[in-house]
Amino acid sequence: MPDRHLHLDPETRTEVVRRLKSAKGHLEGVLNMLEDPGVYCVDVLKQISAVQGALSAINDRVLRAHIRDHVTTAAQRGDAERIVEELMEALKYKL
Repeated sequence: MPDRHLHLDPETRTEVVRRLKSAKGHLEGVLNMLEDPGVYCVDVLKQISAVQGALSAINDRVLRAHIRDHVTTAAQRGDAERIVEELMEALKYKL
C-alpha cells in the first residue's frame, strides 16, 4: 500500500501556496472580465492562459517533490515495482 502523504519542504510549500494564490487572482480576473459585455475575447484567453501556466508550474513543483520523496525512497529500498507505480500514478496528472 503506497504511503499517501504530501511531502513539501517549507520553501516548496511556500512557493506552491504563492502560485496558487496568483492563479486564484487570475481566475477571479477572468470571472470579472466575463461580467463586462464589452470584454475582448483575446484578453479573456490571455488570462485563461495565465491560469493554466500557473497551474502547470504548481503541478511541476508538486511532481518534483513527489519524485524526490516517494520515488527516491523506493529506489533506496531497491523496490523497482514501487518506483514504476509511483511514477505512473503521478504522471497521470501531469498537465
